[in-house]
Amino acid sequence: MNVVDSSGWIEYLAGGPNAGFFAEPIEAEEALLVPTSSLFEVYRHLVRHVGRDEGLTIVAAMRQGTIVDLDDRLALDAAELSLAAKLLLADGVMLATARAHGAVFWTQDADFEGLEGVRLQRKP
Repeated sequence: MNVVDSSGWIEYLAGGPNAGFFAEPIEAEEALLVPTSSLFEVYRHLVRHVGRDEGLTIVAAMRQGTIVDLDDRLALDAAELSLAAKLLLADGVMLATARAHGAVFWTQDADFEGLEGVRLQRKP
């Protein structure tokens, strides 16, 4: 199972230098988990940069993975993880989601360097 950080989705969609790194987990839809916080962040970015219609089209593609809602238990796990690893709210939720499902977390965000269960490809 895989969870892709919001920055990874945006990198993949924009065809950025790390797009190939994120292609593997994103294109393996049967093993892809999509936290609702990722839907929020990616959709917000898309509406701002390419418009609502394009954003909705891309979110529909993200929904080909399994959507994981933020529930009370996951919220508490994310809060603990955020404190321990000094992560922002959405980052803690996404990593906690991956860990709760035994998934690999794919990112290009250096804040995750050295954390268990993370595949990191730094931005060039």
